[in-house]
Amino acid sequence: MTSHLDVEELDVNYDDHRVLQQISFSLEPGQIGCMLGPSGCGKTTVLRAIAGFEPPVNGRILIDDVEVSSKLYCLPTEKRNIGMVFQDYALFPHLSAAENIRFGLRGWKPKQQQARVNELLAMIGMPAYGQAFPHQLSGGQQQRVALARAMAPQPGILLMDEPFSNMDVELREQLAREVRDILKQENITAILVTHDQYEAFAMADQICVINEGGIVQQDSGYNLYHQPANRFVADFIGQGVIIPAEVTGEFTVKTELGVISGDTPIDSDIGDTVDILIRPDDVVHDDDSKETAVVVEKAFRGADFLYFLRIDSGSEILCLAPSHHDHRVNERIGIRLNVDHLVVFDRV
Repeated sequence: MTSHLDVEELDVNYDDHRVLQQISFSLEPGQIGCMLGPSGCGKTTVLRAIAGFEPPVNGRILIDDVEVSSKLYCLPTEKRNIGMVFQDYALFPHLSAAENIRFGLRGWKPKQQQARVNELLAMIGMPAYGQAFPHQLSGGQQQRVALARAMAPQPGILLMDEPFSNMDVELREQLAREVRDILKQENITAILVTHDQYEAFAMADQICVINEGGIVQQDSGYNLYHQPANRFVADFIGQGVIIPAEVTGEFTVKTELGVISGDTPIDSDIGDTVDILIRPDDVVHDDDSKETAVVVEKAFRGADFLYFLRIDSGSEILCLAPSHHDHRVNERIGIRLNVDHLVVFDRV
């Protein structure tokens, strides 16, 4: 049976060093969450605390409204009904894929074990690989087997610590989508730890961006990209540049590239100078535009070019354009703004 998770104002120390500060979030049964952040930010420590490996110095963790961790009490890991998938897969090399999956089913009757193994092999798309040993499987196949083994006893919560980091980027995103489908099919509450935003976008319902031991924004991938709560999130998620602007109205600013309107009130006075975030997809390549910029650099992305452009003031912006618009470095091209989400920060 899938579980509900509550983490409330969690603090965790390593010796005298505070690693996590006031971490709070909840996951409904069957929801997939993600701890996303740079190396050393504390995201893996969140997983270890939920698993019961790290006791909190403040706050508490509840699973299905039952307190499992607090300053005064820590329920043993084996009693939390939690499954874990690790970065290095941790498969037993001397056991076949089927035997690895069956390992978590000790205590089940043999017929139930076999039925569950067959069900999971089919679910991960490997019904013909039950007798294969780990060294005979690709990295993606090994990760699917590791996932199936963790899911086999039907844990209430599944914890995944950078499970795709050993794979190339394309396989990582593809496998993240596949794993999401499998978890949704099993209706398992899960938490993914990763530093890869595209992996998080592909898999998670809710993403907690962590920096220096604290959650700086909890939101959907879409909102993290289009409505970042602060400069760290704006910089960490996606690409973009910050340019100055003058507040001209409750919803409008004036920039070197024209007036931009948003749909939320700006928390600054008219006439104030602020900073605004411009994403590559906010800048449209338009040969008919009177506004132009010089191509400083470009990166071919297959379907698109990412252009690094310099406008007349000397500021640089990014532009994502279809790759049939192949312009030379130092060429001047027409651009216009198409900003749907106006993101404003105080000037620094």
